[in-house]
Amino acid sequence: MANSGSEKKLKLYSYWRSSCAHRVRIALTLKGLEYEYIPVNLVKGDQFGSVFRFVPEDFKEINPMGTVPALVDGDVVISDSFAIIMYLDEKYPEPPLLPRDLHKRAINYQASSIVLSGIQPHQNLAVIKYIEEKVNAEEKTAWVHTAITKGFTALEKLLVSCAGKYATGDEVCLADLFLAPQIHGAINRFQINMVLLLLVSTIVSGLEYFLRIISPNPWNP
Repeated sequence: MANSGSEKKLKLYSYWRSSCAHRVRIALTLKGLEYEYIPVNLVKGDQFGSVFRFVPEDFKEINPMGTVPALVDGDVVISDSFAIIMYLDEKYPEPPLLPRDLHKRAINYQASSIVLSGIQPHQNLAVIKYIEEKVNAEEKTAWVHTAITKGFTALEKLLVSCAGKYATGDEVCLADLFLAPQIHGAINRFQINMVLLLLVSTIVSGLEYFLRIISPNPWNP
């Protein structure tokens, strides 16, 4: 493991169904890093209560936004999945999550951005709950399906010129960490039909196989 005995174990505040937290769990596993998993049940409101059920702290003291994931590394606290992953990649550079090729590196950033700003926020628990309460469940479903389909259609076109076994070649990189949980959620949580997205579906099939090699149960903590 990358952690030495003198270092404090990393702490990850996470929720099992969060695709944002899942990206970080994949990164930690890839890097061979041991960490303490601290569950934050977003449905039960652990992120809001003044008494946090699993640790002495109020979770808002760790992340004022009340979202997961949050990583604690000694005195360092980071509460954004992209920032956490980049921090881990710079502190523990092997295996690298970004290719040397500048164009492929840019594609990794762009693909990750499509997921983190163009897809995931539109299916966020708070957003879809608000739509369902203010409009109805049918509109909520339509909203989510439209956002996810638009984002994955863009990814299909973006990756066509550089995909290999995975998103940007034959090594797992940053984009793959964002793609795998997002597509898993789209299919299993929102029942999105991916049949027309042949490239993305092929990439994720390879990623699922890879993730099962490095983790016996990759879709759960």
